[in-house]
Amino acid sequence: MVNWKTNLVVIWISQLLSIAGFFFALPFGPYYIQELGVHDPAKIKFWVALFGAAPPLSLAIFSPIWGILADRYGRRLMLLRANFGGMIILCLMGTVQSVEALVALRLVQGVFSGTVVAAQTMVAAYTPERSSGVALGSLSAAVYMGSMAGTFVGGMFAEYLGYRYAFWGSGILLLVAGLLVFFGAKEDFIRPKYGQTKKEGRPTRAFTDLRHVWPILVLLATMGFARQFDTSFFPLLVQHILGTMQGAAFWTGTISAVAAAAGFLAGIVFGRLADLVSPPKIAKLSAIFAGLFLIFHWLAKTFLFLSIARFGMTFCAGGLDPLFQIWLAKETPPEKRGTVFGWAATARSVGWFLAPIMSGLVASGFGIRSIYVVEALLFIGFLPLISWVTNALSTDTHR
Repeated sequence: MVNWKTNLVVIWISQLLSIAGFFFALPFGPYYIQELGVHDPAKIKFWVALFGAAPPLSLAIFSPIWGILADRYGRRLMLLRANFGGMIILCLMGTVQSVEALVALRLVQGVFSGTVVAAQTMVAAYTPERSSGVALGSLSAAVYMGSMAGTFVGGMFAEYLGYRYAFWGSGILLLVAGLLVFFGAKEDFIRPKYGQTKKEGRPTRAFTDLRHVWPILVLLATMGFARQFDTSFFPLLVQHILGTMQGAAFWTGTISAVAAAAGFLAGIVFGRLADLVSPPKIAKLSAIFAGLFLIFHWLAKTFLFLSIARFGMTFCAGGLDPLFQIWLAKETPPEKRGTVFGWAATARSVGWFLAPIMSGLVASGFGIRSIYVVEALLFIGFLPLISWVTNALSTDTHR
């Protein structure tokens, strides 16, 4: 029998290393793009938008497939695939000679990676209902702790050794994360019989599984759009305040690490609250304060002020993802969580894909800082949407 607490600890450490690997180099993509020979401001924004949009596009397509395979062949296998696949692709990114090759690899990254979704699915499948909030909340904390360590160390690594070495360092961290899952994570998985698997794989059945949770999927897509709206262009805001690319990777890593510390705290705090208080109530307050701190980004002239704004925004917005994941888990039977979480990843990925494209258009038309005004309005827009989802689920339950 699988000990869900032991699995949670192993997967928690693995996720910390995996996310640290991704954040060791990827946040500095806009600077790597300039190092690859793109210097025109309009072209930089164009390629930064594509760099941010490419992985979510392929992730949106393949997440449901990986989710269905997780329910058929096991969640552990999908977690191994995500870690080892990400390792190979990130190492290859350190060898590219053109921005076109870099973006192409980002597209492939979305096909094979996705460690967060795979980890959430495996944890949700074996965690008792009464502890799902703490488990998924702590997993979210691992994600932010990994991003904190990755961006801080990776920023110094990239600044003093170069961006290519940062990508190779990313690959090593993902290799260790994958080996930890391989040797430490256990799964008591019974593969469905052939006839049952075939029947459950039909598209009509897949959409039936989503009937009760599709409002939450809409919410996840919108949240993905809002959360990622500025992410691709944040390094350019740092570069804009600094006035040069020299030292920009260090400051981006440092500020991102401060923000990740806030996300780490948010995962713990909101995860515990979600087991005691209704997730929609907490989500509304989080959205209001996240929008307020985004306005401070627009006003920031110094790195101290920007760090405070980033910390506050990430703490408030960082609570939304575990809240919605917990909400989704409580509305989904355990045997279907692989499929449903796969569709949830697709919903978020649609938002992630559209965000850098739309923010790129905003930045091109009105400047980098205008992104934060629009993003603040997006978070305020969560309030009526959360109310609508709550009412939709309540109506569906009483039918």
